[in-house]
Amino acid sequence: MNTYKRHRFPPDIISYAVWLYHRFNLSNRDVEDLLAERGITVSYETIRLWCIKFGTRYARRLKKRHRGYGDTFYMDEVFVKINGKQQYLWRAVDQDGEGY
Repeated sequence: MNTYKRHRFPPDIISYAVWLYHRFNLSNRDVEDLLAERGITVSYETIRLWCIKFGTRYARRLKKRHRGYGDTFYMDEVFVKINGKQQYLWRAVDQDGEGY
């Protein structure tokens, strides 16, 4: 059975939008902007509905591919100025660059 039947956009575009949303933790409007840069006009509401309908399958597949956390962690640190005041930000990353 074709789960993409009766959708206006082809399955490649739908799967790409849902993948972007789940893989990079983007908002629906961010995905809308990324698709617009590629010449695809789709509303954020449509992307939201696609993520509700197709998202669990993609999220399950992404979790299955995730190898787990590495055994070595590093500190990723940066200095930024916020309202003229210098701030020190850091996060833990594993050897593959996955942040936590």
